[in-house]
Amino acid sequence: MKIKGLFLAITLTASTSAFAQGGPPQSVPASAPAEPGAIALYAENTPGSASTENWMSFGPNNLAVRNVTRPTITPVLPDPAKATGAAVILAPGGAFMLLAMDHEGWAVARALADRGIAAFVLKYRLNPTPKDEAEAGKYMGEQLMKEVGHPMTGELLGKSMAPADGKAAVAWVRANAGKYGIDPARIGMMGFSAGAMTTRRVGFDADTPARPAFLGYIYGPQDAEPVPTFAPPMFNAIALDDSLFPNKGFPIAQGYLEAKRPVEIHGYQTGNHGFGLGLPGTTTTLLIDEFTAWLRMQGFLTRKDSK
Repeated sequence: MKIKGLFLAITLTASTSAFAQGGPPQSVPASAPAEPGAIALYAENTPGSASTENWMSFGPNNLAVRNVTRPTITPVLPDPAKATGAAVILAPGGAFMLLAMDHEGWAVARALADRGIAAFVLKYRLNPTPKDEAEAGKYMGEQLMKEVGHPMTGELLGKSMAPADGKAAVAWVRANAGKYGIDPARIGMMGFSAGAMTTRRVGFDADTPARPAFLGYIYGPQDAEPVPTFAPPMFNAIALDDSLFPNKGFPIAQGYLEAKRPVEIHGYQTGNHGFGLGLPGTTTTLLIDEFTAWLRMQGFLTRKDSK
């Protein structure tokens, strides 16, 4: 796979249409957003500083960030009149070197909140990249080249603090469930690309207080892995023409079946990698509604006080 295509896979923060046309989305340096609702993930023990962050824009309402050293979590809450009591922690993607904060974070959070689901956008710590945009693009492409064929065991995931921050996010939302009107037993996690890999690691960990109730595994690698008997139910969605994770079938779903754990697969005919809320003109635009329907079928949207 060419470096251009690999770097493009990281930078699918917005321009899936540009990706479909074979041209890389162009980024420009951007000022850091205010993020008024962001909460330090580890309270007074939160490491790092926002001053290390390099923000970029891929167009209107399409921000991404590199060099995150200070993890935060941002609540996006539904109208209380239609709140279901369920919650989803969102982990954007970006090859553990970038976070698609709009495309796979805030925009998805608003879509979930519109459906009565509390959302919490996780800005997790990233592997460092050069500050200069051009140098960063070259470096990220080179790093991704090393990952081809073994993304679940590669260095980018192995060096990342994302799984630790993911576990902390689940524990944080659960500890603050009463404050947000959330049922502690109905807190799940949904990740995109590298965020999906993060979600998988968090969900397969045996640490009960930090284990999500369900997983949204969105265009993550489908590689096989032993599925523990306590694995949370999984909603697994990927486009069959995904350029970053070429079609290998669904070995991870087979592992779920062998472990007798609930799993649902959506293999979209087209949409490539990084379609977010959906690539116009494809069935990937149904993602959030299908995910919501699956949550309802599993009982995660039913309030305890419902008759």
